[in-house]
Formats: sequence, structure tokens, C-alpha cells
Amino acid sequence: MSPTVKAHGMDGTLVRPDWAPLTLDEVRGVLARFPAAGEPEEILFASPRPFSAACVVRAKRGRLFLKRHHRAVRNGEGLREEHRFLAHLLVHGALVPRVLLNSSGDSATEMGEWTYEVHEAAEGVDVYRDALSWTPFYAQQHARAAGEALAQLHRAAQGFSAPRRGIRPLVAGFTIFASDNPCQEMERYVGARPALAQHKGVRACAERAIALLQPFAAQLAPLRPALRALWTHNDFHASNLMWSDAGKDARVTAVIDFGLADRTNAVHDLAHAIERNIVEWLKLVRNPGQPENVPVHLDHLYALLAGYESVRPLSAEEAAALSPLTALCHAEVALSEADYFFGVLGSEEQARMAYDGWLVGHAQWFREAGGQRLLDAIARWAEMHAARKCEETAP
Repeated sequence: MSPTVKAHGMDGTLVRPDWAPLTLDEVRGVLARFPAAGEPEEILFASPRPFSAACVVRAKRGRLFLKRHHRAVRNGEGLREEHRFLAHLLVHGALVPRVLLNSSGDSATEMGEWTYEVHEAAEGVDVYRDALSWTPFYAQQHARAAGEALAQLHRAAQGFSAPRRGIRPLVAGFTIFASDNPCQEMERYVGARPALAQHKGVRACAERAIALLQPFAAQLAPLRPALRALWTHNDFHASNLMWSDAGKDARVTAVIDFGLADRTNAVHDLAHAIERNIVEWLKLVRNPGQPENVPVHLDHLYALLAGYESVRPLSAEEAAALSPLTALCHAEVALSEADYFFGVLGSEEQARMAYDGWLVGHAQWFREAGGQRLLDAIARWAEMHAARKCEETAP
């Protein structure tokens, strides 16, 4: 393994990657199954993302993005779920890269214990290439452009009717708080995943999180019927976007990395975008005793929402649901990551960060002053949104 390749650690530091980086010889063996790709010439960039190995490669017939997954994380069918969604988005005008088919006509290539996918390299400048999740936009205008791009993605996703994904690690679904009985659904979620079900610490933290999040679930309950099912990205942060240039007025040219995608709803995805981009959670990881010092970028919040609504206006019920969903949306992601760390990597230390630090820690933060300021800001925005709607419909 090259000592120069580092991955994003869960605490925001650069660490030794869990998965060996792709080599040119390995890439050559994979691309031999993709006649349209041509011979690989050079690896241009090795991704620092932690859950797989990926790179951008210059091949004889153009730049490509290649990713390798362990089959315990994504087997062929798991990748095809994502690729069918991407194909629908592309046909309906979304700014997403095209997935290549191998010589067998398959978008997923299984070789031994690995599963590979190959995409055309996304158009644009990778401005946030080294940015971690939970780091803010570089400019308020970027937040607005991201909101526009997310709304365009949701419009393109309409009509994709695939069912919810099966039980897999690293998927951000909406099942626990879509239920009339979140406590019971949490038990079902944990119980369906052996690596979580047999762990007392996970069960204790799941119970604690449900207790902390119950007020938000109750607030959401009467609004849930207005949330129409939709396949969504669920990991919409600045480093999963490509940009027209590096300036503050750049526009989004592509949306990438659909690994967490699932059938949820548009407001759930918008809540994820807020949670991922507006709150600097890494400050809480580094200083857990100072939750009040976690930066929250309300100017970016309002810009993101303005951009989104310029393309896809929310209904009054959707706007009202955004505040509680922002507090709730992290729960299944945290549990799914814990399942990955336990079931695939066998790492108690990393799993604890997910089921305790993120599941419980973030839930606790939303119950305290910093989280309440964010949720209150979203709720006030929703109230003004509802007032505007009334004025627009008044005779």
C-alpha cells in the first residue's frame, strides 16, 4: 500500500485507509471487461473516502471514475439498485454521470471478493475534493446553487418506482420515524442486523436515542401523510457535487456518489442536506463537552432553502416537516454505519463513534441550545413560508 494515500478518518483526521488503494494493474484488469473504456494510462486521483477504494483514471478513450467495494458492502445487485436509479435520473435530465456497462452488459462487475463499478468522470471542477462530510460550503452562493441542484434532482427522480432497498450496510433509509411506533421499528431495524442485534451497547444507545428523538417524531407524525415517497440521494453534501469553476458564484455541474440512496421522500433528503452542510459536527467530535460551540451556518441554510424553492417549491406541510426531520434524519445513517463498522470491519472503536457519538450525540445536541436554535430557525422559516402561501392564494 502506498504510504502517500490517506483516507478521511471519522474524527476528521487523515488516516491509513481501511481498503487498499486501487493500482494501475488492478484497474487494467477491470477495464479489460469494458471495451469502450480503452487501456488505462494513469491514475489521476485516489479518493480519500473511507468506505471503499476509488480513483479517477485517464484511459485511452477518456477519463473514468472506478470504485471497488467489498462484496459484504455492495454485491452486484446492491450496485444495480443504485445504477437503475442513476439511469432514470440521466434520462430525465439530472446532472449525474453515466455508468458504463461491461462486455456482459452489466453495470456491476464482481471479481472474487470485490464488486466494481465504472462511471464516466463527472463534468466540472472538484472544488471540495478534500472536504469532509460535515464541513460547510465555502460561500453562501454555493449553498444556493446546491439547493437548486437538489431540487432538480428531486424533479428528475419522479416516476422512479423501485421498492425500498434491502437490508445492506451504508444505506440511509426512512423507516424508523416513518412508523407510527418508532420504538418498535427501531427494535425491528436493530434486530434485522445480526452485528447490531447481539451488541448490548447498540441496544442501549438505540433506546436512549429513541427517548431523545421522541418529541421530534411526535411533531412529524401528523405531517407524514404529506411526504410522498421518492428515491433520494441521502448524502447531499458539497464534496458530492462538481462545480463549473472554483469561484464563489460557481454552479453545480454534477451530483455524484449515490451509495446511500434509497426510497425516502424529498423533505427527508433536504433535511440530510441541512444536517450535512449547515452543522459543523466535527467540532462536536473534537470537543464533546462544548456542544454550544458547534458552528451552525444559518446564512447557508437560508440560501440552500431559497435555491431549492426556486426550482421545486415546498408545500406548507413539507416546509413544516423539515424542522423535525432535520433532527431525525441522522438516526438510520448512524446505525447503518455502525452495522458496517461491526459487520464488515469488525471495529468496535469506529462502531462506537457511530452508535454512541453520532446516533446519541447528535440526538442529544438537537435537544440542547445549539440544536434548538437551528430547529427554531427552520420552524420560523416554515411559518413565514406558510404565510406567503396564504397571501398567494388569498382572493
